[in-house]
Amino acid sequence: QVQLVESGGGLVQAGGSLRLSCAASGNIFSINATAWHRQAPGKQRELVAVITSTDSTNYADSVRGRFTISRDNAKNTVYLRMNSLKPEDTAVYYCNADITYYIGSYYHTSDFWGQGTQVTVSS
Repeated sequence: QVQLVESGGGLVQAGGSLRLSCAASGNIFSINATAWHRQAPGKQRELVAVITSTDSTNYADSVRGRFTISRDNAKNTVYLRMNSLKPEDTAVYYCNADITYYIGSYYHTSDFWGQGTQVTVSS
């Protein structure tokens, strides 16, 4: 079917930068929208950023101006560039995408999630 694989997480000092990647693979017909979410220990998962098939973007207030979501259609990959990182950005970051895929001659649309990548920002 379809898989989403995140990469690029790690440990960084406050003020530093990271770029997360979310690569989709499988029998993909179209990627309709992709979002990054995060979940810190003891907190609910929150939406961080989203990009649509028309490249419309939106961000959580807490990251607007520091994070940038973008995509490479040829690679079926979405990126999250994170600048000026703060300790409160520490979380597991998850990629989520609404994807139309095919099995034989049949098309389906479903919501997929990656396994998550840890981002830790030290003060």
